[in-house]
Amino acid sequence: MKIALASDHAGYRYKTMFSRLLIESGHEIIDFGTFSEEAVDYPDFIRPAAEAVARGEVERGIVFGGSGNGEAIVANRIHGVRCTVCWNTESARLARFHNNANMLALGERMLCEEEVQNIVHTWLTTAFEGGRHVRRLDKIDT
Repeated sequence: MKIALASDHAGYRYKTMFSRLLIESGHEIIDFGTFSEEAVDYPDFIRPAAEAVARGEVERGIVFGGSGNGEAIVANRIHGVRCTVCWNTESARLARFHNNANMLALGERMLCEEEVQNIVHTWLTTAFEGGRHVRRLDKIDT
């Protein structure tokens, strides 16, 4: 799978770690930055990743921040993006199964590495049920 990654400074460490893990698992990664723990404005990195998802240049996107909330807000401003903040594997499973979430936002300050690994795995391997819910979401103007 081709996956966009992006983070702010607070999510940089997890972005770097999970980039390596995803590549080792056979995924293709496009890294939109940031590239250090120096303070940055997260929309400068999250928005281009979300736009790549919306344009279909990548199949999915994963963004990291301190909590993941700001990153999800920025990503969800892009028409065609359904970014979810997840705190456990069940929220990740439901985000894919019911909502066809094509972006995942995670908080480095909120989750340990093992939890993130389980959430990412669940989110990447859960199929969408194909119901009517997302067709309605796609018609919402942003």
